[in-house]
Amino acid sequence: MTDTYEGGCQCGGCRYRVRGTVLTLFACYCKECQKQTGSAFSMALWIKTEAEEVLSGRLGRWTRVTPSRRTLICEFCLDCGTRLFHRHADRTGILSIKPGTLDDTSWLKPVGHIWLRSAQPWSGLEGDCLRYDANPDDIAALISAWGAQSS
Repeated sequence: MTDTYEGGCQCGGCRYRVRGTVLTLFACYCKECQKQTGSAFSMALWIKTEAEEVLSGRLGRWTRVTPSRRTLICEFCLDCGTRLFHRHADRTGILSIKPGTLDDTSWLKPVGHIWLRSAQPWSGLEGDCLRYDANPDDIAALISAWGAQSS
């Protein structure tokens, strides 16, 4: 189902609107996500996009290579540094929104947890979700779990 999602950064300088279909929502416990958030994990809301629009502010970009040797483009507010989006350079049409930046977060419920071998022992993993020691070879199960939850 196509929907419109709006959000912004911590200082309010960057605002965005994305239209598309949610594929999945999961939490990642890799060391890179821990460094990015300064916490135990990060979350990723993958959307098959139909339209993306930066309504205000300026985005900076930082690129890194992932453990699976893919190029990840990280986009953030140039004023406050809030991470807003991730996207793989070779995966067009799919955007990973940092879901805490959405205006409405009341509906968020992760269907899986990845990179658990890096998880902090105090991270409090609970619930009936898919769990992976590292990056899953295929995200089909995560997408299927999202579809089952959304039905």
